[in-house]
Amino acid sequence: MAPFKLPRGARREAAELIAKVAGGDLNRDLLFLAPHGAIDRRNRVAIADTREGEIATIEAEVDKHLGAFRNAPYRIRLRDETGFLTVAYFRAREDMMQRLWPVGQKRLVSGKIELWNGERQMLHPDHVVDPAKGEAPPPVEPVYPLTADLPLRTLQRAIKTALDATGELPEWLDPTTPQGHDWPRFREALVKLHQPAEPGDIKPDGPARTRLAYDELFARQCALRLRRAHRRDSAGRAVIGDGSHTKRLLAALPYKPTGAQTRAFAEIAADMARPAPMLRLLQGDVGSGKTLAAAHTMALAAEAGLQSALMAPTDILARQHGANLLPLLESAGLRAAVLTGRDKTAARRAILEQLASGAIHALIGTHALFQESVTFKDLGLIVIDEQHRFGVSDRMRLVEKGYAPHVLVMSATPIPRTLALAVHGDMDLSVLDEKPPGRQPIRTVAMPSSRADELADHIAEAAARGERAYWVCPLIEESEAVDYAAVQDRYDVLRERFGDGVEIVHGRMAASAREAAMERFRAGEAFLLVATTVIEVGVDVPEASIMVIEDADRFGLAQLHQLRGRVGRGSLRGSCVLLWRGPLSQTARERLDIMRRTDDGFVIAEKDYQLRGAGDMLGFRQSGLPPFRLVDPETHGKLLAGADMEARMAIDRDPTLEYERGRAIAMALELFGYAEAAQLARSG
Repeated sequence: MAPFKLPRGARREAAELIAKVAGGDLNRDLLFLAPHGAIDRRNRVAIADTREGEIATIEAEVDKHLGAFRNAPYRIRLRDETGFLTVAYFRAREDMMQRLWPVGQKRLVSGKIELWNGERQMLHPDHVVDPAKGEAPPPVEPVYPLTADLPLRTLQRAIKTALDATGELPEWLDPTTPQGHDWPRFREALVKLHQPAEPGDIKPDGPARTRLAYDELFARQCALRLRRAHRRDSAGRAVIGDGSHTKRLLAALPYKPTGAQTRAFAEIAADMARPAPMLRLLQGDVGSGKTLAAAHTMALAAEAGLQSALMAPTDILARQHGANLLPLLESAGLRAAVLTGRDKTAARRAILEQLASGAIHALIGTHALFQESVTFKDLGLIVIDEQHRFGVSDRMRLVEKGYAPHVLVMSATPIPRTLALAVHGDMDLSVLDEKPPGRQPIRTVAMPSSRADELADHIAEAAARGERAYWVCPLIEESEAVDYAAVQDRYDVLRERFGDGVEIVHGRMAASAREAAMERFRAGEAFLLVATTVIEVGVDVPEASIMVIEDADRFGLAQLHQLRGRVGRGSLRGSCVLLWRGPLSQTARERLDIMRRTDDGFVIAEKDYQLRGAGDMLGFRQSGLPPFRLVDPETHGKLLAGADMEARMAIDRDPTLEYERGRAIAMALELFGYAEAAQLARSG
């Protein structure tokens, strides 16, 4: 691809403005700047047939220059066989107007029709061309996101310059893929996107945009596969346990681990026994026993003389992990501690000294673990809870505190297995798809929101028994456009009834205020927590037995399931009430029915995938990859499984990208921002 050059006539500062809109790599980023709309200029009409507010393209003769009077715009009158049209410009120079609009000659003009003093007018036409020279406005003109001081025309010309600099590229897809879908070749798809012949050429579900989205997904999946292969060939430390801690841990349990837990223990142990750093995703539904799996992995690391760190996204979650993990680790003969940003100086100093000396085997904490003062004697295992709450740089800062430490990522968000292998393509996967015996299913009912007052009575009765409840609403403020329940309004209503027994939590609160409210609820000072979905992955309150989800028909299945998982975590059986406002769409009705029928997160994830595709999952995790430019998750999520399968087969056949198709794939990787993956392949 030739270096980018500014289009003729563009100011030098235009490059900075274009970069602000498109990105830093002007050639590549301009190519992948997807239009968000289009202007259809194919409507060629006579002047008399134009209508106010419409975009029209008209061929007419320049009849007369009316000029400008005082502060009025400069006007030119055009005519055809059916009538007159005035073209107007503010702050126009007469000599330029005379050259652009020579009297007696015909011009093709395209723009928006307005009425001024009852007469048709076009103010600052978008296009003026000479039909005698064979010129014509674009039939369909793409519209892009803009920034201040950057004219659309300048951006369009810059994109054309980038497109002209891009020659025909070798095909990196299997030939049957574009043929089977009737997709154009890569460059042809770019041309259709930026120089469309019809509006359908730029639609997200049109052949051109779909081809480009598939290319972007394919490149990402190839990059993930290459990263995974490189990691598995990287130098690390094999962890071979002697059972001294893991056996004590399991012997102290008052129950027997599930088959899924036992399988995960074995998969993790086998992975850590390899002389390469582990990067494994442990995926399990709420209550499936991820905490025990984490403790077992930490005990295994300790058997090899290595320390562990568990990173949680908030102080409350770190302390919650501490409350659950410390007794397990102590039963295995290990010392563990919790470190958060709130620890007092003396206690913090003592923890850091013991950590540096190796007296502490496992440290549980938040972003406080990244600080320079936190040093390990020999960090060999990192456990990350809910990775999507962290950036990849966070993970790397912790990894740098040890020598090629093994990494275990835990997620309570079930994803269908085939999709998980694609979304987390650089990781190995362990799944906890069983729950410990004896865990009671959560009763789930759906009812119209008109019965909200009855629910308040039910919550009052539960509170009298020492139980607690969540009431979740989707929005913070009422919207005129959408009649969602607002968390503040619901809080005001419930506060009026229950007084200080009600707390509120939402995303616009300061983190400290949010955690203080959560702490009051956890401690029992409040029995009802009115919240937005910030409690979706949140505090563990064994006394919480009721979950009310208002406007439940507006939530996705995965989100409903995560919210429901906040209750029934202790000895009390949980109840979940799904409030809905009619009329329900068919999809919303199906979602509520599925929630009533099952509480199996993997069944729900599969149904969610069938109903909505992979959209949410595509944007789910922060993996240090460039953001999608052409992929629209909602529209193109269904392409992921196929792109991943094709990427896996291509990389398996040519892991070093040395053959003809491999070299084309390397070009695609560089084009889509994964140059480092191509370099990994060539070095491998």
